Amino acid sequence: MARGFDPIQIEILWRRLISIVDEADASVARTAFSSLLRDAHDYTCMFTDSHGREMAQGTLCTPGQAGAMSLGVKRIIQSLDRNSLKPGDVFIVNDPWLLAGHLNDICVLSPIFRGEDLVAFTACVFHHSDIGGRISSDNRQVYEEGLFIPLVKLYDGGRLNESIMELIRWNVRTPEEVTGDIRSQVAANHVCGRKILEMMEQEGLETLDGLAEEIIQRTEKSMRDAISKIPDGVYPYEGIIEGAGNRPDITIRLKVEVEGSDIYVDFAGTSPQVDWGGNVVYNFTYAYVFMAIKSACDPDIPINEGAIRPVHMTAPEGCVVNCKFPAAVAARMQVGHFMTEMVYRALSEAIPDRIIAGSGGTPAQTNIFHGRRHDGRPWLTMIIRGGGMGASLLRDGHHCAIFPANGANTPVEIFESDTPLIVEARELLPDSGGPGRTRGGLGRRFVVRIPADEKAPQGPVTIAVQAGRFKYPPEGLFGGKPGSRARFLVNGEPADPSGLTHCLPGDLVEFHSAGGGGFGDPLERDPEMVKRDVEMGYVSLEGARRDYGVVLDPFTLGLDSEATEKLRGELRARRGSAP
Repeated sequence: MARGFDPIQIEILWRRLISIVDEADASVARTAFSSLLRDAHDYTCMFTDSHGREMAQGTLCTPGQAGAMSLGVKRIIQSLDRNSLKPGDVFIVNDPWLLAGHLNDICVLSPIFRGEDLVAFTACVFHHSDIGGRISSDNRQVYEEGLFIPLVKLYDGGRLNESIMELIRWNVRTPEEVTGDIRSQVAANHVCGRKILEMMEQEGLETLDGLAEEIIQRTEKSMRDAISKIPDGVYPYEGIIEGAGNRPDITIRLKVEVEGSDIYVDFAGTSPQVDWGGNVVYNFTYAYVFMAIKSACDPDIPINEGAIRPVHMTAPEGCVVNCKFPAAVAARMQVGHFMTEMVYRALSEAIPDRIIAGSGGTPAQTNIFHGRRHDGRPWLTMIIRGGGMGASLLRDGHHCAIFPANGANTPVEIFESDTPLIVEARELLPDSGGPGRTRGGLGRRFVVRIPADEKAPQGPVTIAVQAGRFKYPPEGLFGGKPGSRARFLVNGEPADPSGLTHCLPGDLVEFHSAGGGGFGDPLERDPEMVKRDVEMGYVSLEGARRDYGVVLDPFTLGLDSEATEKLRGELRARRGSAP
């Protein structure tokens, strides 16, 4: 007989499930080799019931990986011959169309047995800094982008398949780091599996399927209740995303339809897939559509199979957000990360209090650095940089947030220890946040010098930039102004952010992240808040006058209320007389 669960038991067990995944997550920080995982947290751990239905994911997961895994891991599990599985089996795969959208995201999947019974699966996706190939956004096909690993057994009954590890080792630039990170994935799955079995033993659970059903049903009901609060209707939006370098812009057309407790998102009319790496697979697009809807409806609802059931998405096969093999996909975040923002824009009139303006961390600014040290040893590192987060109805945007990807900015000390490069500056950019009643978060300036002393790199340092917002800044909402644009400079001159940039010892490389968009009329911002922004260095004296109509004493920064009221009146009058 199926075991029944009362609400208190469900809450206790749910919290324990989350703590199990978070413990597996924490093991990565102790065992991973690359800073991209250890410090920037570009990975996701999760587990499912015996049928592949997601039960829980890590608290600090990245939405693109997590949302894609909800669909992809279930598909993998349902394709396996269950009768052939045994304890100690571990699978590995990085098929972009099956999982998280590009070859660098490697999934390791492990079945969990309680005695002879298959009770669950645990999986993790790590973004590896290198998977071989040509690391650039201007590749034309996935064949150029690195090693493609189909679904194969990494361990068979606990025995490592050395041939697979050797194949990977000979196809990457830093084999010790990559293979070390894969072993960290295996360790994370082991921790998760062991803790699940401990919980089942202590709670007297013969199977997880009944608990999964209870959790999934309750979550689905909560999600549907939250969606039902959005007014029924069809909400269209058309947006433009800049192409890499001088490539053509991409048109994204979407229609969000709310029908009772279901939401349907359709991308009919969106641009076809492109001849560079910005193409997005279905799973990755769905992940950021779901992220937008989930965060707007109720951020506190648990994320599992039940949460995704009311969110439906269609996209024409062969369009840029549902690309066909063998499209280049390495830089899929340059398009995919925008899906959250565009769903917000579509829903802005329906739920203006639940969404935010455009963010400078959309897309995440990713930089890959590669070269050889003075003694000839190869090195490679990847960092993710955030921009200013968009403002909301009630709050200013965060500075330097990697939104919606939810990664972390790599510390300067780690970057300098991983590479021979020197960080000259990392600082907030004044006036980069979009003016508004609530202000957009600030962007950041990051300056790297290639040393020219006796420890200078041997030969050029290659830099690949996967980023955006160079042409179109993050937009404001409801009268809010846009944030600042991104910039990429080499020795003070603008450089092409697409393709590969080769720098020599002595060169100075500068990255500017975009600022977030503002929300509401800047002339309605509390002058005291503008005064504080100036004191903190977020807004200049000139910016306070120009953008907010606030007059401050240049020496004491005291607020001149009378002059401010007069200036704001003049600025409003100019608006009214503008053609």
